[in-house]
Amino acid sequence: MSAEQSFPRRGLGPDGPDVPVLSLGSWNTWDRMDFDDAVSLVARAAELGCAFFDVAHYNMGPHAENARTDLIFGRAVREAGLARADWQFCGKLWLWDYPGTGFTQQMKTSLERVGVERADMVVVGDYFGDLDVERVVADVAEQIDAGRFTTWGVNNWRYPDLRAALDIARERGLVPPSFAQLKYGLVRRSMAEGRYYAPLFEAGELALQASDVFEGGILVGNLRPDRKIGADVGGIRERVAESYGEVRRLADAFDASPAQLGIAFCLANPATANVLVGVSKQAQLEDNVGAIALLERVGAPALRQAVADLWLDRDVAADGTW
Repeated sequence: MSAEQSFPRRGLGPDGPDVPVLSLGSWNTWDRMDFDDAVSLVARAAELGCAFFDVAHYNMGPHAENARTDLIFGRAVREAGLARADWQFCGKLWLWDYPGTGFTQQMKTSLERVGVERADMVVVGDYFGDLDVERVVADVAEQIDAGRFTTWGVNNWRYPDLRAALDIARERGLVPPSFAQLKYGLVRRSMAEGRYYAPLFEAGELALQASDVFEGGILVGNLRPDRKIGADVGGIRERVAESYGEVRRLADAFDASPAQLGIAFCLANPATANVLVGVSKQAQLEDNVGAIALLERVGAPALRQAVADLWLDRDVAADGTW
């Protein structure tokens, strides 16, 4: 895809902004490459038209890694010379220590570390135990009123809590969540396509942001990742690794890479606003962009039919419970 071509964009929910269909994450990415390479990657994403970055401060709960990835990204985007209007920033609000560590403190810290005054949107992270949904909705509204972001989504929330958040926001005249960031891809489909979330997508109440598409790299050939990767909901990871041979075979049949096949599958679902990928090399970004041409060439129905048997989490709860 040349710089002159328009990168495809979709709406991030009913009231959300248009976003590029491919977006870049920050977990185990910016801190795994040379700084000059990070700068080049940021600049290339902007040239392609996919300068959407999900950037978090990983400092609590299961992500208490105190990584420097967000600091490195902030330096890289400035070194690349991008004006703030040239890129979209999706931040994270964690619920692991909430409300002990409130949203105001988290946002101020996160924005300061990246070196900007505001995000475009945030994802309110997943959680264990009970959640005071009404308080979350009110506290998110406070951050929106303070000008720190305008759009928000949820990350792997249990369905009853999400439904409550949508209803509470509308009853109180507050901004409801407009998208859900869910584990979604060739092998994990139950939550995004199941009987709880799918009707919300079909009705236009929410958009889907696909994450953990490659299962920590397993579905692109790194069968034994030597770094921390996402949770194995349902305990299916060994079966996921065993499925890579079939993923590779199908990708070859389409004259594509496994990464292109995985991204194209997600985009074949009209609910998907964008796909969040982790790249640490520019070559990976260039390859991932090829998923758009693959989907256009093959078509959504044929692609989904070809990969139907790769769905491995059919028996995993679709409502977000573990």
